[in-house]
Amino acid sequence: MTDRLVIIPTFNEIENIEAIIRRVFSLTTPFDLLIVDDGSPDGTALVVKTLQAEFPDQLHLLERRGKLGLGTAYIAGFNWALARGYEYLFEMDADFSHNPDDLIRLYRACAEGTPDAPRADVAVGSRYIKGVNVVNWPIGRVLMSYGAGVYVRFITGMPIMDPTAGFVCYRAHVLRVLLQNPIKFVGYAFQIEMKFTCWKYGFHLTEVPIIFTDRTRGESKMSSKIFKEAILGVLQMKLGSFFRHYIPLPQNAAPVTAPVGAAAAEAV
Repeated sequence: MTDRLVIIPTFNEIENIEAIIRRVFSLTTPFDLLIVDDGSPDGTALVVKTLQAEFPDQLHLLERRGKLGLGTAYIAGFNWALARGYEYLFEMDADFSHNPDDLIRLYRACAEGTPDAPRADVAVGSRYIKGVNVVNWPIGRVLMSYGAGVYVRFITGMPIMDPTAGFVCYRAHVLRVLLQNPIKFVGYAFQIEMKFTCWKYGFHLTEVPIIFTDRTRGESKMSSKIFKEAILGVLQMKLGSFFRHYIPLPQNAAPVTAPVGAAAAEAV
């Protein structure tokens, strides 16, 4: 067991799951893996169970019943990891849109820092911190994603170029604070809410440039409903922040296990 855990939510990722697991375990810096599977009917969880015999101490599986949403999957994974003493927790997709090699760079940003920058509390794998680094996306989706970042920065004032990014490293103390309060959103807006809340608490966020490559296998979980949640959610989040005191609660406060309204949410 290391102090580093990569959390990968899955729903119908049988075409990618074995390859992504083996790729993470081939890295020179060791990482443990937790797959949070939402009852994939294609047998994704069965593949993971088979591989657990090969990687008994590194590969873990958390099975859930039905599509409960990206946010709930990550929060379940965070609580699982915090209960077991992991110090660095990573969000990553199963479809190779995030290059596993970049896990090491995110980890170093939080664990070591650089001569020019202190250790980060949160490291974001950013598609837009150095231009637009996206491969295989149609121009319409690039504009939608980049435009969402501009919109989020304008509404919130948060100085993050890629607030919707889903490739992130959190240090454990950050999540202990965040999970003492409910996380409202479950889809696209979940990633924005997490970064906004970190920023409001005063944690140090840094962006690590990455190249994002669209999936070549399996189906995208993006939908217009998820995008609308983000657009409206940012306004709700900003208005709500005026009535909230961003002071950490006592460390013995019970963490939440799911965002508000998760049961009715569409999974991503």
